[in-house]
Amino acid sequence: MPQSLLALLLSALLLVSPWLLWTPVALALNDAQALVVSSWSLVNQSFVDPARFDRVQWRRLRQKALERTINSSAEAYSAIEAMLEPLGDPYTRLLRPDDFDTLRSSTEGTVTGVGLQLALHESDGTIVVVAPLEGSPAQGAGIPSGSQVLAVEGQSADRLGLEATAAALRGADGTDVHLSLLSPAGVRREVTLERRRVDLQPVRYRLLEQSGHRLGYLRLSQFSETVPTAFQAAIEALDEAGMEGLILDLRNNSGGLVSAGLAVANDLIDNQPIVETVDRSGLGVPQQAGVGQLYGGQMLTLVNGGTASASEILGGALQDDGRSELLGSKTFGKGLIQTLIALGDGSGLAVTVARYQTPSGRDIQNLGIVPDRPLAQPEPLNPGGPGDTWLEEAQDLLVQRLDTARARP
Repeated sequence: MPQSLLALLLSALLLVSPWLLWTPVALALNDAQALVVSSWSLVNQSFVDPARFDRVQWRRLRQKALERTINSSAEAYSAIEAMLEPLGDPYTRLLRPDDFDTLRSSTEGTVTGVGLQLALHESDGTIVVVAPLEGSPAQGAGIPSGSQVLAVEGQSADRLGLEATAAALRGADGTDVHLSLLSPAGVRREVTLERRRVDLQPVRYRLLEQSGHRLGYLRLSQFSETVPTAFQAAIEALDEAGMEGLILDLRNNSGGLVSAGLAVANDLIDNQPIVETVDRSGLGVPQQAGVGQLYGGQMLTLVNGGTASASEILGGALQDDGRSELLGSKTFGKGLIQTLIALGDGSGLAVTVARYQTPSGRDIQNLGIVPDRPLAQPEPLNPGGPGDTWLEEAQDLLVQRLDTARARP
């Protein structure tokens, strides 16, 4: 080979060799890194507002997450949380194994802890009480909906964040936990609660006798897997007992499974719209009640600031379709729907996948539903219990409706 040609080849090799030396090599991901990538992909495929991805440089967030040292589940969880935070959606979040187990248990009808259902207030980032669970230590202590959680065991709730605050309230059955709270009226309160296993009993009912009428009282405190069947059994039992009118109590029902709420709506509404869900592409998917209904008689529905999510779907449908007046106070205002996704290592993701609108087209996110008839404050702290003045008002009004209907020719 001529020396000039050999020199040219060597020169070319020297020019390209630095590029060859610095070409990135695709390496296999370890299990912890794969968990981060899987989480990013799941959110990327289903999050309700893909336009937000551009604003937060979503692909860059995945790259930044993988630049961290990720060799353990704990490091993966931290990386996923840091990746999701810029989306600005408190409902799209990582659920560590204990949190994921607790959430799944609550949809099955049991929970261990103090019984506080919490939410992040989007306007100021504070953590507030949506509602205390029926029969829980929190309800026994008289903690009202709308209270702000300031600290748990001396740790600032703002610093802990929503999931860590909820986790701090859980613990072994019989142990104590100290909370600092701010009431809706602005009064600071310190309270120590004993953790215990709470049977949610999401469906409770009884017959009320008033002014010669038999009224059914049916309280739904949550929408779990067992609710549709238990609701039907309750209506059938009340019918057999001679129920003339129904008071449906959705106070402090913070939601749960949307499918359970739709099933109850289908039992009460005859061939009318229930809700329209709007997905990430902006397509509306209407949900319509079937022909016929399990109960079609007179009814009134009680709501309050702890009525949220799936229970707002039900309340909004009853109101918009003219099926039932709503009595009480303005509802919480959660108009977003999440799906739960297991990640395979015991953890999971909650991802906001849709918005919903009531049959009249109302988007209630952060707005809530205003009742047809506001009831007097202060609100009773024990729905359905002794001294429940709102229930007494609902009974009086339902009796008036029944008397008016009976007097018509």
